[in-house]
Amino acid sequence: MKAVILAGGEGTRLLPYTFVLPKPLMPIGDRAILELLIRRLKRFGFREVIISIGHLGNLIKALCGDGNRWGITISYSEEDQPLGTIGPLTLINGGLGETFLVCNGDILTDLNMHKFLQFHKEKGGIATIAGIKREVKIDLGVFECDGDHKIGSFTEKPKREYLASMGIYLFEPEILNYVPKGIPFGFDDLMYALMSEGIPIYSYIHDGYWFDIGIEEDFRRAQREFEGHGERITED
Repeated sequence: MKAVILAGGEGTRLLPYTFVLPKPLMPIGDRAILELLIRRLKRFGFREVIISIGHLGNLIKALCGDGNRWGITISYSEEDQPLGTIGPLTLINGGLGETFLVCNGDILTDLNMHKFLQFHKEKGGIATIAGIKREVKIDLGVFECDGDHKIGSFTEKPKREYLASMGIYLFEPEILNYVPKGIPFGFDDLMYALMSEGIPIYSYIHDGYWFDIGIEEDFRRAQREFEGHGERITED
């Protein structure tokens, strides 16, 4: 089974660092985020990885090469223009003729890929999204009111739970029928397209570790937390 790593974004939320480094090469511990991800994929049996590159892609090529250093095969798909998070799949040569994994190149997780795949196969859909529970605390008093501005409910500093996409997906080849070629097309666009057609989308809920490197604060926190979770990410 092939794994596609999306590593072409500009990482604007991590400026100015991403002027000189693509986001997947930002260091966590003594390794780049991308290397940690590749090592984890290898531990779960992936031997063919396709990296979609764009911004500063030559640096990603310089680090990863052909994958020989990790005992896998790495090839590249290059964007001439930004195509969003899902659009780059249409550029991959050699085909995606069977179930394949797609993941963002800037995440840290201890997700068990075997269990994820088993769940996907059991559901029998064309798309399964890895999700994780998150909680947001609103540090304000929150109320609701009716059309006459009469307050009907009030909650002091409520907490709201939600399910978030982890940026890791399992797709069947048919998914490409819903992705237009040559134009930017994001994960959100894909979700809307599938739902509008009534195509079932399943979610595998992960209850372990996950971190998406977004803004500088998140990146710094990930560096701190990696000291306690690094073994879970790099080992089975």
